[in-house]
Amino acid sequence: MRKRLGFAAVVALLTLLLAPVPAVARPDGETPVTVPALSRWTAEPGAYVYRPGARLVADDPAERRVAATLAGDLRAAGHGSVPVVRDGARAGDIVVDVRPSRTSLGAEGYELHAGTRLSITGATETGAFYGTRTLLQLLARSDRVPAGRTVDVPRYQERGVGVCACYIHISLPWLENLVREMSYNKLNQLLVELKVRSDTHPEANTWGYYTKDEIRRLVALGDKYHVRIIPEINSPGHIDPWIENRPDLQLTDSEGVKQPSRLDITQQAAFDYYTSLMDEYAQVFTAKSWHMGADEYMLGSDFAKYPQILNYAREKYGSGATPQDAFVDFVNRVHDYAAGKGVALRIWNDGLTGANTVPVRSGTTVEHWLNVAVKPSRLIAQGHSVMNAAYSLYLIRGGFHSDTEALYDQRWDPRDLEGEKLTSARGVTGAKISLWPDNGRGETENEVAVRLWPALRHVAQATWGDPHPDADYAAFVARGTAVGHAPGHRDLTRVPVADGTYAFGQSFTASVQSTADGYVTLRSAAGCLAISGGRLTLNVPLQPGVEATWDGCDPANTLQRWELEPAQGGHRLVNAITRMALTVTDDGRIVQYPPDQRTPAVWHLS
Repeated sequence: MRKRLGFAAVVALLTLLLAPVPAVARPDGETPVTVPALSRWTAEPGAYVYRPGARLVADDPAERRVAATLAGDLRAAGHGSVPVVRDGARAGDIVVDVRPSRTSLGAEGYELHAGTRLSITGATETGAFYGTRTLLQLLARSDRVPAGRTVDVPRYQERGVGVCACYIHISLPWLENLVREMSYNKLNQLLVELKVRSDTHPEANTWGYYTKDEIRRLVALGDKYHVRIIPEINSPGHIDPWIENRPDLQLTDSEGVKQPSRLDITQQAAFDYYTSLMDEYAQVFTAKSWHMGADEYMLGSDFAKYPQILNYAREKYGSGATPQDAFVDFVNRVHDYAAGKGVALRIWNDGLTGANTVPVRSGTTVEHWLNVAVKPSRLIAQGHSVMNAAYSLYLIRGGFHSDTEALYDQRWDPRDLEGEKLTSARGVTGAKISLWPDNGRGETENEVAVRLWPALRHVAQATWGDPHPDADYAAFVARGTAVGHAPGHRDLTRVPVADGTYAFGQSFTASVQSTADGYVTLRSAAGCLAISGGRLTLNVPLQPGVEATWDGCDPANTLQRWELEPAQGGHRLVNAITRMALTVTDDGRIVQYPPDQRTPAVWHLS
């Protein structure tokens, strides 16, 4: 495993990635620079020049939706306001065209032609939309687009990112940045393992959740930018965020000890509980896919400690059944429940050890992340679609980070799965990178982003086109730097006040010092303000009501970093790791709470 970046290195890399992007001149005839790289480019004499007076020409509703999104992004990128019209195209215009007859472009491909005017054609709305992402990247460097034509079609249908906000809350602006960046680089699938605040099961609302309105906002952004957001509630293992207060649903071992991270798959009540959560998620998620996890159910244990599971399997499938059959039975029952609502099921691969006699339902997509006995080729032979979610593509908060440079140099391809390299792409849907919070306080969100953007661009390249478009990794990084960030990307490292000493209303006076990752520390004679008490989850104090304390200052302690969130009349203080805001109790104590539980304090800084 590679070591984490040192703090100074993080500063340097963050500075590089956020620096203004210089214009890049391309000699006539060379393929324009984009991420992913254009798969085919035929140069022509001249250029398309984007000038004031340009119009977006779009006729039918699908074309006008694409054009309206492009107009907003052009404005956000500093290119001015561009009207969307139905009039016949003229020189200098941008034409958006959806032609279902162009079947060779598939569901997501497009043709872009630059000349005296610029046209983008897709067989579908999504295809035309991706053509506009290419245009935005071309205009990021210059208002002059070399004349030419490209027909650009993805190699894989699933190109994604997975995020576990399952224990440690990740801010909504960070997730919105991610959706925009994914779309800009033509990634189309975001898996989010997270908790939505439940109306049906209020006992499950321990912190880490999102409100339904927050998820509706995120899903609406994904729909607008053609990023399919797939929810996951992991089960029957890793389900402790949901059942820690439901001992009646927890698996009990032979010694009578409850296992709060394991659902008792032998209980009908457990299945009913899980499917009721699926129904509640359907109120806010629009994707026709559901990820149930199904990984590491017996992590650190074995089925022998739970004889009731074998008994359940034998009662249902006969004397030759195995405990693994009970596990597969639960997966299949969830599959059937989802299918009854028109939703396809996805699972991780490691629970499929080959010890089962009951097959997993066909139509279940297997996301392959770990090298186990049942290889990807066997899963494909059994009729399953396989997505490459390899451990080599992981970014673990405070731990292992994908070695993007090595993967690029090795010409990594979605056929390169853990434990097996396939000779054919048949059955492989695509690939994704995954972000997991194994040590939740090991890095802040903004530090994770520094490592994320190069990895994101790499998986976008490898799933859309040639996995090695440039001679070396440095040239590929330069390609990503040239296209920059998506329009609308928010710089979350910008601190809204200057360093200095401030009075925070009547509460305290502290020296505000910005950190390299875009937060602040608050230092007084008593120490640095921190959250350090309460129950820990993944090394993070996630208990609402914990008091903020003045601890010994430690630049490496991420729990001493705060976001100064602008608010009417002042600023809120949000901990960089717990993502809870500070509020003041009636007796004057300063404590952390989720913002929907207690109104955050607003401090006037003077």
